[in-house]
Amino acid sequence: MNSFGIGLIVLACVFGGALLGMFLRTILPEHHLSDESKDVVKLVTGLVATLSALVLGLLIASAKGSFDTINEGFRQSAARIILLDRALAQYGPEAKDLREQLRASFKAQMDLLFAKDRASAAIANSPEATARIEGFQQKLRALSPQNDLQRALQSRALELMDAVAQARWLGIEHADNTIPRPFLVVLVFWLSVMFASFGVFAPRNAIVVAVLFVGALSLAAAIFLIEEMNNPLGGFITVSREPMDLAYSHLGK
Repeated sequence: MNSFGIGLIVLACVFGGALLGMFLRTILPEHHLSDESKDVVKLVTGLVATLSALVLGLLIASAKGSFDTINEGFRQSAARIILLDRALAQYGPEAKDLREQLRASFKAQMDLLFAKDRASAAIANSPEATARIEGFQQKLRALSPQNDLQRALQSRALELMDAVAQARWLGIEHADNTIPRPFLVVLVFWLSVMFASFGVFAPRNAIVVAVLFVGALSLAAAIFLIEEMNNPLGGFITVSREPMDLAYSHLGK
């Protein structure tokens, strides 16, 4: 299920909890709505609200960190690809085929990574894509340097390619880091119970219903953003493609 669908489910559960609480207010005996009962409910609601706020804060921080890691990884990979191409250019005509292969492979990989459909994105992380990268590394190792400068450039190119490959695996690890479903279910349960307690003691009027809806919508939006940032290549909020396009424009020159 995508992040938008999850956000709608969270909105329905949390706002549904508020409406359920308002309905319970109409059928509960009066002694259940005494001041003493309100005090106990407020204490428990405060505890649940604190737990929910802590968990949401940690999830947002974790998702933002994951998003920033992927974004920075793309920027670093773009810079390393340019340096790799320049190292091959300085190596000499013997590396011309490798430069052409690098440019073509980089463009194909970029188009797959930023494809809207998940099937294309999956191809970018397939064993075939890994084999292409390893094949390129083998061709780099197969170069026969004729002097110290070429040996240094070959060593530098291998280091840069290893760094690019490492960044790719890091991106794969973080590419679809969604909230575990049991964890999400527990969190939504807490939020629904909290809003149900709000509804029990809230007066039944349009302003109260609107405020409860806005509150539920805000929580659903927070979870939507968490899911989006945990999937930085396949959702509405994605990492910027600009550094990759800029790197591609410099390849082969």
